[in-house]
Amino acid sequence: MPPTAPGYPPYQRHESQRSRPSQINRPAEPVPSESVTLAGSGDFLLEPPSVPVPHPGQAAGPAATAVPSAPAPASSATAVSPAPSSVPTVVPQQPDRGTSWTVVVAADREYFTAMMARSGPDAQALYFPAFSPEVRLPLDGHQVTIGRRRHSTGEAPDIDLSRAPEDPGVSHQHAVLVRQADGTWSVVDQDSTNGTTVNLAEESIRPYTPVPLAEGDRVHVGAWTTITLMRA
Repeated sequence: MPPTAPGYPPYQRHESQRSRPSQINRPAEPVPSESVTLAGSGDFLLEPPSVPVPHPGQAAGPAATAVPSAPAPASSATAVSPAPSSVPTVVPQQPDRGTSWTVVVAADREYFTAMMARSGPDAQALYFPAFSPEVRLPLDGHQVTIGRRRHSTGEAPDIDLSRAPEDPGVSHQHAVLVRQADGTWSVVDQDSTNGTTVNLAEESIRPYTPVPLAEGDRVHVGAWTTITLMRA
């Protein structure tokens, strides 16, 4: 009887603490540990961050051993054995890369660490969220706004960073992703309180000036939020 195939056994969330924004038009101040109810719609002030597997060769097969055969009649043609067929070359197909784009929104510890190292002592009260799952969103239309919901009016941007864990360094109207004529995207800072950086640059981008983005580029806003541009 054939041997029985061995069996293979089959192969299994955290609450986050929320940061909240500070009063409008006030300098940076520590975020108290207790819950804070805020009036107005100000932003927490932060100093902007400064800073193919090689194809193996075919092994030659063993030489064929000549086997004597009966002589063929003189009038008959000599039989020629067909040449061994060569192994077909497999050309990997390029993935279909369409014009659809998505963004991955996540809490970025590397960006948070860089921001904290370049911020004043008042920012030391900020903490990196204990739990913040990534969010993947499609980029639709010609503009995608980034910011925080205004609780007084209910007005919310397309990428709403007021959801838990709320990033206190993000302005209500922080930045905009703008689709270009060739289908790519640019980011435009909306003169936000703490600025917008790209790919961990030391300097914030100029307000109201489009900055072209490529696949994989990272847009940093607030205290720890990174928005990564990806093709769908």
